[in-house]
Amino acid sequence: MTVLITGGMGFIGLHTARAFLDAGQDVVITWYQTWREPDFIKDEYGKRVIVEKADVSQGSVIKDLAVKHKADHIVHLAVPGLGALDAAGDYRVNMDGLIGVLEAAREAGVKRLSFASSVAVYASLPEGPFREDQPLPVESGNPTEAFKKSWEILALHYGNRAQIDVVSLRIGGIWGPLYHSLVNLPSKFAHAAARGVEPDFTNARGGAPHAEDTNDLCYVKDTAQGIVRVQLAQKLEHRIYNVSWGEPVPVSRLAAAVTAVKPGARLGVSEGRGPRFKENNHLDVSRIKTELGFKPDYTVESGMAEYIAWLEAGNET
Repeated sequence: MTVLITGGMGFIGLHTARAFLDAGQDVVITWYQTWREPDFIKDEYGKRVIVEKADVSQGSVIKDLAVKHKADHIVHLAVPGLGALDAAGDYRVNMDGLIGVLEAAREAGVKRLSFASSVAVYASLPEGPFREDQPLPVESGNPTEAFKKSWEILALHYGNRAQIDVVSLRIGGIWGPLYHSLVNLPSKFAHAAARGVEPDFTNARGGAPHAEDTNDLCYVKDTAQGIVRVQLAQKLEHRIYNVSWGEPVPVSRLAAAVTAVKPGARLGVSEGRGPRFKENNHLDVSRIKTELGFKPDYTVESGMAEYIAWLEAGNET
């Protein structure tokens, strides 16, 4: 079988492509502006991994690729960079890309289309744990929250209308090798520790981290495995799945994972709780665990050790 991954040259995309290869699937990945050749997959380019340049905002392009490569599955991960476009451009790329992959799935007769939603859909809720069946407010405080909610409403409705199997993946706080924007805290810590400097929190949302603040942090390889389990399941009981580690990780534990690898690392963590603290700030992953047997392999400690080693080995970021 063949899996078409939009945004497959991205951070999540390349790890997900590797996971599909390991599961016995051939892969077509798209790229637009960024080309990467990490060691864990580059030897498969032109063999079991076909790479195609594609602008997902051009709706017919993905449809043509799905038909050309006889894709059995589509995983839609392509999104514009955070803050990379103005409001109109952001809307065009997100929404034109969505209808493009939906039409691709319909016309190519794929078995299932899954798309990347986000933990951000829960951002307006006061506390967790966050479950797939919770009602979400229409109001949204950031572009990711707004577009992912919109995608879910429209894509799941389209799937029902067109009778195609569409699934939303609410992905948690993903981190690890190839993450380059340094928006999330694990990456700030890992990159700083690998370079022997203190993290810069000048423009960080919420300012410097506080020891008691928590996040649900899922190592990218575990996220990829979760995506594969949902995509390749013979039967799904639901249309929405949380994909994450499923536990709140205190900043203090994350910092300790760094200093276990790099003793003496200066991380700039403040005492107590910060202004963005939420109780039970994690995704409930009982649905994907119970139905599909998903179980993350990486802890914060093992993930951080691997991530820092990756950076210190001089791999691309």
